[in-house]
Amino acid sequence: MHHERDRDRAHRAWTNAERIKRLSDRVVGVGPVGLGLDGVLAWIPGANLLYSLGAGGLLAYEAFQAGAAPATLARMGLYLAADSALSEVPVVGWAMDTFFPGHLLAARALQRDIGAVTARPPEATPARRTLWPQRRASRA
Repeated sequence: MHHERDRDRAHRAWTNAERIKRLSDRVVGVGPVGLGLDGVLAWIPGANLLYSLGAGGLLAYEAFQAGAAPATLARMGLYLAADSALSEVPVVGWAMDTFFPGHLLAARALQRDIGAVTARPPEATPARRTLWPQRRASRA
């Protein structure tokens, strides 16, 4: 029963991470470039910070609930901090933040961690291609 509860938490975290990365950085995509709420809100001082904190906080909460490794949590934190720091620099930072997929990278780090620990539920597999394809495991 404990194992089933852990699997349910991992599934919920995976699904929520997928939603956040699409909404934040991939609502509209053309080839390898995507744009989402985070990029659009980068041009509205204050709104981007609120959105980034909310989406990043939800990703962090899901990571803690899923039992993500400390290295994964640190990597996620770096991606989210970089994303938020960019939005604090007027004009140049906003332009860079428009295309920096911080939430996507943090969500993908969480999903990789979950995938390494538990089998990915089939319904949680991304239906669309994301900004950068995941690396395939090398053969031994």
